[in-house]
Amino acid sequence: MLRVGGLEGFYGASQALFGMEFAIDAGEVVTLMGRNGMGKTTTVHAIMGLLPARRGTVEFEGRRIDHLPPFRIARLGFGLVPEGRQIFPNLSVRENLVAASANRTARPDPWTLARVFAFFPRLQERQGNRGNQLSGGEQQMLAIGRALMTNPKLLILDEATEGLAPLIRQEIWSCLARLKGEGQAILVIDKNVGNLIGLADRHYIVEKGRVVWSGRSDALAADQGLQHRYLGV
Repeated sequence: MLRVGGLEGFYGASQALFGMEFAIDAGEVVTLMGRNGMGKTTTVHAIMGLLPARRGTVEFEGRRIDHLPPFRIARLGFGLVPEGRQIFPNLSVRENLVAASANRTARPDPWTLARVFAFFPRLQERQGNRGNQLSGGEQQMLAIGRALMTNPKLLILDEATEGLAPLIRQEIWSCLARLKGEGQAILVIDKNVGNLIGLADRHYIVEKGRVVWSGRSDALAADQGLQHRYLGV
């Protein structure tokens, strides 16, 4: 579904990505893991066209997209839950969801307002509240619901549970597991290694703008030294 090859990205004269390479197949849950500042969010920005790639390729369903503007990339079937959530603070929960709704690929079982409310009952309870009146956990649910309302082929979550209380984190992980069970392809960035190992099919560890390890969950779980070297604080 998504193929990233030899991707290089710069902020001005400073290079941030040094040949990033990874892939996601349809129905897979894949992670980008690594310490802060290693290039994970920058990679997402490059995929979405928010940071122009200097070199390398991004292919989605066999089509190169690294030359496209962000709005056209999003319309191909990407649903982004950005770091910091970035919901519309002055719109109600319902308005945040409806504003993003689309089913451009004519999905037979599309995400609708009713379906998102069934998935996140708390959002239905708070549907009249503005975005800035929600708790951090509710805002994250809203950000995920807003992305689902675009009926994405690939859902991208940048820092999926950052700053959330433990109980809310577990609720988010449970929701992601349900999405995986429905066949949703997901790219996840997060620091909760145990949860990521339990959820994802494959992992890519990023160090200084390049992939230094990739493998399946059982291999990552068995290698404590690898986790300490690249993921430990």
